[in-house]
Amino acid sequence: MTNFEVRTMEPRDVPACVAIVNHIIALGGSTAYEDPFTNAGFEAHYLQEPPVTNVVLDKGRVVGFQAAFDAGDGLYSIGSFTDQQHPAPGAGRAIFAKTLADCRARGGTAILAKITSDNTGGLAYYTKMGFADDHVIKDDVTRKDGTTVDRIVKRHPL
Repeated sequence: MTNFEVRTMEPRDVPACVAIVNHIIALGGSTAYEDPFTNAGFEAHYLQEPPVTNVVLDKGRVVGFQAAFDAGDGLYSIGSFTDQQHPAPGAGRAIFAKTLADCRARGGTAILAKITSDNTGGLAYYTKMGFADDHVIKDDVTRKDGTTVDRIVKRHPL
């Protein structure tokens, strides 16, 4: 069993996080993002925008990150990414425990996960973390090739 370190994201984590998310984007089918991030673009979106952004480290190496964006009315919208090149089993569970606690500490009422319907891994992960199906947004994401996919919205009460 690996002992993960989970902490708030810092500027020094940005290059590792960009490498993780850009690899996932390149693989396709498990994120709504289709264009790779630059370090500056990632920092603006993930480090400066959300009130909760955490990283999970395995032996000092960033193996995942999670952000909870303020969606208003006590709701947070979560995004989760873990290293698909060198997976660290259990990293997603470890990081979610801190994100959940952080959102509760901020007085939130629920966390929403909006997962594209073709992201079977993401759907399974959020279900495993205790999220329940809330609603479906039909044809919410249009891929570069013109195909559209639904977005499944899952909810986790705080």
